Amino acid sequence: MANRPVYLAKDVPPYVERVDIEFKFYSGFSTKQKHLSIKSLHDAFNETYPDKKVLEISSKSENPLGVKAGAFNLQFRYHDSDKILSVESAYQGSKVFSNGGPYVDLLEKNSRDAKKDERIKNSGDLIGFIFLNEDFPLEPKTYFYDWLYINALHSNSDLAEEILKYDAFTDIEFNPQKSFNCQAAAAALFVGLSRADLISDVLTHKENFWEIIYQKKIAAEFSDHILRFN
Repeated sequence: MANRPVYLAKDVPPYVERVDIEFKFYSGFSTKQKHLSIKSLHDAFNETYPDKKVLEISSKSENPLGVKAGAFNLQFRYHDSDKILSVESAYQGSKVFSNGGPYVDLLEKNSRDAKKDERIKNSGDLIGFIFLNEDFPLEPKTYFYDWLYINALHSNSDLAEEILKYDAFTDIEFNPQKSFNCQAAAAALFVGLSRADLISDVLTHKENFWEIIYQKKIAAEFSDHILRFN
């Protein structure tokens, strides 16, 4: 047995809920084994949430929509130019380290090459992000990644329309013990914000994004803390 998160879209703060699901995991690296594990995870999730439509977002998804919506494949136009870049390349090419960066040439590389670039591993501690001449802090941890992903998805209207038909999302390769950015969580956040009629507001400016998502999340967590200790 294994345990993986499923990200459920919510139309109230914090707009996405992580649900940890125990399921039968099929070991191995073959596509068939990955598909079996994904089906097992989704079946286990639907036992508790039978009315929720769930989509795997990764290169291992059996649904082409889930493959297209992955950060390696999701693309958007770069700053009113003819250049097209992926979410992954934009993320890697915006990293600022204690000993270098951002390495803007990575913006134009394919996702896999950008992620595997040696400078990403050998430039010291990650200290922030710069994209389109705007600074993004490391905290909240998923701030920049979520902002990138949601902007990119929103710019792909046909893809976004299909994503909005789903209630929950998974990424079979994501391990929350090893990383914190997750394309499935970002997709759920996009759906939650859209259902709350806030997607246009959060995309107006990055400060709006922070205030609407994280300030309300902090307020909700603080309120819950007060209720539990009274």
